[in-house]
Amino acid sequence: MATEELAVLKPQVRCLREEEQKVCVNNAFSCGSDARERKLVCVTSGNSNLGSHIVKALLARGYLVRVTIQNQVDYEDMKKLMRDEEINQLEGVVVANMGSLDSLCEAFRGCHAIFHTSSFIDPHGISGYSEQMAFLEAEAARNVIEACARAAYAKRCIFTSSLLAAIWTGDNENKIIDEFSWTNEEFCRENKLWLALGKTTAEMTCWRKSKEMKVNLVTVCPGLLMDTYFPNAHNSVPYLKGGKVMLEHGHLAVEDAKKAAEAHVYVYEAMDYGACGRYLCYGKVVRKMSEAIELENGLKIHGLLSGGRHEALDEEIHSMLSNAKLVRLIRGSQKLSCK
Repeated sequence: MATEELAVLKPQVRCLREEEQKVCVNNAFSCGSDARERKLVCVTSGNSNLGSHIVKALLARGYLVRVTIQNQVDYEDMKKLMRDEEINQLEGVVVANMGSLDSLCEAFRGCHAIFHTSSFIDPHGISGYSEQMAFLEAEAARNVIEACARAAYAKRCIFTSSLLAAIWTGDNENKIIDEFSWTNEEFCRENKLWLALGKTTAEMTCWRKSKEMKVNLVTVCPGLLMDTYFPNAHNSVPYLKGGKVMLEHGHLAVEDAKKAAEAHVYVYEAMDYGACGRYLCYGKVVRKMSEAIELENGLKIHGLLSGGRHEALDEEIHSMLSNAKLVRLIRGSQKLSCK
């Protein structure tokens, strides 16, 4: 039985079915040596805002890029995020279910590294993020790491976690949140912080599985991702649950999606020089009520952070976050690229 194919000229978009796992999804699966020389990498969920920016950053650096999507309809969303010439540069687009280990193995075959951005994409803000999604996010992360170990020749994974996986520690200590900080899972369950729970359990699962499977893993933990051209209040709401507390504690931070994508690529390239562990990624900490209201207005979620308050607009909140590790890495990488 032939694999199902969308009616597009380039790249080919193919769907892996359970009985077809031994079938190559795209021509490049048969030329592993070329992929090694030209650094073939795979980006999951290319129909996400961050995923599409990572793809663009990799293409700009000359990498061969393969993209996975979970359903054929996701291809239409991907086309809205990328120009035709960018899509035509892709090595391939593969429909691979995050719940299917075999399909992920085929999608990752021959890749130098896997960029796993997210297991659940809701570009239209229909489904939200539930406790069940938090569970499935961790299961998908486990599959990604195992597939990376089985199929990617270099066994490298750059995993997108979230700042949410660091800030909800569940204690009242007034301490700096950095790459050593971890969100308390039970605290998330008690307060129904499902996105924070999903990102935390998924990242923890990745670290455990990567040690077991000997996968070289790094994680990038971005703040609330913003994009001038594709603002989506629906996707911001799950992140901002508990936003008032984040703001009061100096933990509310945002990052431009394009810069977050570039950070992922910097971290990946720095793995050759020993980059490891976690990297908190944000460009700005919201430190004033006036800034919070500005953020609310931009996302059209009035009162979610400020509670409708308008007093003490310019009173500064002390930031309790540190992204020093990522800042050092990027500065070092930029110096190397200039030599």
